[in-house]
Amino acid sequence: MHKDWPAMASELTAAIKDVRLGAPDVMKSFSAMASAATASGALDSKTKELMTMAIAVAIRCDGCVAFHAKAALQHGATREEIMETMGLAIYMGAGPSLMYAAQAVEAYDQFAAKAAA
Repeated sequence: MHKDWPAMASELTAAIKDVRLGAPDVMKSFSAMASAATASGALDSKTKELMTMAIAVAIRCDGCVAFHAKAALQHGATREEIMETMGLAIYMGAGPSLMYAAQAVEAYDQFAAKAAA
């Protein structure tokens, strides 16, 4: 079962645009919260994106995996760092997280291949 993670992120971006137009105040606040939460501080942005990957796996959110796999790559995460992060996600979420960890690695690999092309 392979998913096209870059296509999923693209499709969700278009769908989210509709939500932004329909609920602009909420989405403006959500964007501000996202910016504040992911900004470098005691933890750098790459570390925070790795954390979002682990959480995305633990809560089993396909869209979250797609967006944060791309963001992790953009913030310089390596495949080895993704794998170590998936180890933590599996530890915290057991079997169901293992299934999503496999998909999260696939998502990262697809975005990395697309970036390299």
